[in-house]
Amino acid sequence: MGEREGTELQYLRHYYEKEGSQLIVLYGQKNMGMADLLEEFCRGRNAFRYRARSCSERQQLFLWGDELREEEPGLAEEPGFSELFDAIIRRRSKKKVVVIEEFQHIVRQSEDFMPQLVAFVHNAWNNQPVMILLCSTAIGWVENSMIGRIGEAAYEISGFIKLKEHSFTELLQRFPTASRRQQIETYAVLGGFPELWMHFEKSLGLKENICRHILRRGSYLHEEALRLVAEELREPGVYHTILTALASGRQKLNDLYLYTGFSRAKISVYLKNLMELELVEKVFSYDTAGRENAQKGVYRIRNRFVYFYFHYLYPHMSRLLQMEPELFYDTYIAPDFDNFAASCFRQVCREYMEMQNERAALPFVYTKAGEWVGKAGNIDLAAQDEAGHTLICLCNWEKPYMPYEDYEWLVFCAGKAKLEADHIYLFSASRFDERLAMEAEENKKLRLMDLNAL
Repeated sequence: MGEREGTELQYLRHYYEKEGSQLIVLYGQKNMGMADLLEEFCRGRNAFRYRARSCSERQQLFLWGDELREEEPGLAEEPGFSELFDAIIRRRSKKKVVVIEEFQHIVRQSEDFMPQLVAFVHNAWNNQPVMILLCSTAIGWVENSMIGRIGEAAYEISGFIKLKEHSFTELLQRFPTASRRQQIETYAVLGGFPELWMHFEKSLGLKENICRHILRRGSYLHEEALRLVAEELREPGVYHTILTALASGRQKLNDLYLYTGFSRAKISVYLKNLMELELVEKVFSYDTAGRENAQKGVYRIRNRFVYFYFHYLYPHMSRLLQMEPELFYDTYIAPDFDNFAASCFRQVCREYMEMQNERAALPFVYTKAGEWVGKAGNIDLAAQDEAGHTLICLCNWEKPYMPYEDYEWLVFCAGKAKLEADHIYLFSASRFDERLAMEAEENKKLRLMDLNAL
């Protein structure tokens, strides 16, 4: 179990060990490993799990009743929610755990579910504590619509636990024998979603895994990106158009307007919906005195797997249907893949710096950090402490070596951002040229970091 997943398990155990009853909302994007987390938490405990379906309230009650009737034959043929809850709790235990997965399907159709659930939690006649886990992969609904829907019942929620993407460090545990470069490339394709990692075989190289488990028709991952968009969003054709534009590098609102032909107002609404699902993000430049040289904000696909799909598969779907996966990979993926993976390498480098910062292993502990998105060029990481000490980073993935000119360009961009760098970190997936290596020996504020450092 990864470090992040272990932390979330600790949160669940913490709530469970509290006295009395608890009502917890556990949510996160699909493929985040929620099922494994619940299985681990429920192991050894008196737990009941029910997975809600997208159906009418009456059908939901029938389905739930049928599942419970296997253990409680005396349950009514048409039970209400209160009868279901009573049947679940009838057998006494130290503390009952009740897991209701995808509970949004019930709340969307029923006005009675939450009031009766709250009454059940507060019911003192049986003097038996219970821990209710309401679980959902509809993160946009949980964060933006749930409170309005359930009303006063929201005051009864004991806590929220949000599952976040797993880190690159956790992927290393899944693919320990792969080279560092291949590990980064795998992270670039699948992102921090452990349920997607399960579909890649440790014994295969990146190309073989992509061909077998993404490009091949009938494989689980072949259309998973489309399912992620379609499950929570109406008008998928509009979203597919916007995602294709973003995946092709059109990151500004005006670029999207010119490409799609949709109005700016419409694009803004659809981008907002994509951001609520954490499929897209808006990146603002790190705030410095050089604001006039920074871009106001650009949109990027946040979900790495969705990015991969709409960058490579969606634009060439007809060819994919006619070509063998290996030929498709060589024709459409291989020539551009280094450029695609470069953004992920920057993410991994930033994660490394954050870990070092938490360990106080950098020249100073920074309190704010971000990417500076300039009109002339970007600074991959700019970080400062309260005293104004400044650290900047540049990352090279594509080039066979990092040249001295990249260092000069970083210094130029820092000038545009009006940042006086006290420390400069250069990350390269390959080597550094001789002039840059000599500069690092003489310039104590310059540090060169290769893949082994990560």
